[in-house]
Amino acid sequence: MVREKVTVSTRTLQWKCVESRVDNKRLCYGRFILSPLIKGQADTIGIAMRRALLGEIEGTCITRAKSEKIPHEYSTIVGIQESVHEILMNLKEIVLRSNLYGTCGAFICARGPGYVTAQDIISPPSCGNRLQIERNRGYRYSIKGPNNFQDGSYPIDAVFMPVRNANHSIHSYGNGNERQEILFLEIWTNGSLTPKEALHEASRNLIDLFIPFLHAEEETLHLEYNRHKGTLPPLTFHDRLAKLRKNKKEIELKYIFIDQLELPPRIYNCLKRCNLHTLLDLLNKSQKDLMKIEDFRI
Repeated sequence: MVREKVTVSTRTLQWKCVESRVDNKRLCYGRFILSPLIKGQADTIGIAMRRALLGEIEGTCITRAKSEKIPHEYSTIVGIQESVHEILMNLKEIVLRSNLYGTCGAFICARGPGYVTAQDIISPPSCGNRLQIERNRGYRYSIKGPNNFQDGSYPIDAVFMPVRNANHSIHSYGNGNERQEILFLEIWTNGSLTPKEALHEASRNLIDLFIPFLHAEEETLHLEYNRHKGTLPPLTFHDRLAKLRKNKKEIELKYIFIDQLELPPRIYNCLKRCNLHTLLDLLNKSQKDLMKIEDFRI
């Protein structure tokens, strides 16, 4: 039997912003790298990050405008040059930076001849041209029906996505089994977030999506143990957070893989055959159990 030597890289993953610029108020660009990665990992991370950047980050938009005594969308308002339709199109293009949760109201306050800009939007609403501002994700097409205009309320198509575009590319280097990869991420935002902020938020959202899988095994054991004691109440977020803090050391050991320990190939292969993949798995075995493993000797 031929045994190949297992080479393990102990280098820590590092990321870096290699380029950042502001083309204008509505277009920011950032370029980031992550390395070193094993062959195939760059594509896995790149695809997930691109989807999270484009679909999982929330943005703030004006979703509805209301003004009394306007019969239809193509009417004009006395003293205003643009038609109502043109005003709605301008409101759609406004980029808002906000930590708003849910929906709130606002109004436009302007006086005298001059240009009306986003700086004239004031919240909370009191009087005047009322606006509905909402924080959400993705794109929402407004359904315009006859009932929408009876009270002078006009829905606006909402593009909540602060990331305009995201691309990833991969650079490979090395030979044979030593090949490694560098992941390049390019992010363009609309100015409500910087590319770096967008990257951090997308990463947090991906982590939140995977958290249930981290608890799946633990909750299964609790359900098995308590199946004769009645139904367990659902865990709240704070309960989960408390458990994470309590078991922090155990969680850290769970994510230190034996691949990182620079073990001799013979011992490494023995542990793999016994399904011991992490340092926590290894520490849960007694010395007596380890000595029972075939060909395992320290």
